[in-house]
Amino acid sequence: MEKYQIDFVIANGENAADGKGITDKIAQKFFAAGIHVITSGNHIWDKFQIHEYMMQERNLLRPLNFPKGSYGSGYVVYDLSQKGKVGVINLQGRTFMYPIDDPFRTADWAIEKMKPETNILIVDIHAEATAEKVAMGWYLDGKVSAVIGTHSHVQTADERILPGGAAYITDVGMSGPYDSIIGMKKENALRRFLYTTPARYEAAENEAKLAAVVIKIDKSTGKSVSIERILYPPFEQPANSRS
Repeated sequence: MEKYQIDFVIANGENAADGKGITDKIAQKFFAAGIHVITSGNHIWDKFQIHEYMMQERNLLRPLNFPKGSYGSGYVVYDLSQKGKVGVINLQGRTFMYPIDDPFRTADWAIEKMKPETNILIVDIHAEATAEKVAMGWYLDGKVSAVIGTHSHVQTADERILPGGAAYITDVGMSGPYDSIIGMKKENALRRFLYTTPARYEAAENEAKLAAVVIKIDKSTGKSVSIERILYPPFEQPANSRS
């Protein structure tokens, strides 16, 4: 944070509790570490004890386009005092996922509601299909400051500023153990692929990395100026492969 002079931090925490869901204690640790808003996705409901906490903590979001009456909130306007306000919208895609409400029109509703308070709006689109995340980027370009894709755990190399000023990346990637199969112990995951039978889900532990993007936004216009993709520490090439 010191290197980049970060003002505001968003983290998707839906896999924080042993790879599926999040608990109130973990969420509180994230907030204490300097994260301002926690977004989520389809696994937010996996730890039942989180439901009551979500009704109390507005900075822990679930996808806004879950049906009306679902626990918690899907958007928030965070007040940074002298630095202004930042709006965060959490959405979930429908392709190969739950057939929930339309994320595109849900985004329009939230933007109209939030714009009077701030022109800095950041969207987490949690989706399986790359095309759906790309479509959301183009749909919201010129309406929001950034559209950040999550869910597939693998960081994409397509970060850019779209013509209307929205920063975009199809997937920000997984912060977690990379000696794994997208966070799961390799042996268990391989058994599922080889035998197509259930295997115990166990979170891996080794080779932890941070996957993130750093976005600079013009406060006066709400448009993004730059986006930088980060994977730390980077992957190392074997010594015998170096020229």
